[in-house]
Amino acid sequence: MKKIMLAVGLLSLAGGAFAAGKPCEELKAEIAAKLDAKGVSGYSLEVVDKGAAADAKVVGTCEGGSKEIVYKRG
Repeated sequence: MKKIMLAVGLLSLAGGAFAAGKPCEELKAEIAAKLDAKGVSGYSLEVVDKGAAADAKVVGTCEGGSKEIVYKRG
């Protein structure tokens, strides 16, 4: 039983590390698809360096947390 719990724990850590390293354009496309499916229009998504989102809402992080995807209405 302990081995199963250890395996599940290690797999969840590996999955989180993999998700954090997702390419920015791939994540940006996924976010855009979700927004479009909800009927959102008149927005822009941009990839910026971490911490550079001055007046925009951060909606995702990519490339190991070094970049952010920001959402602006406009």
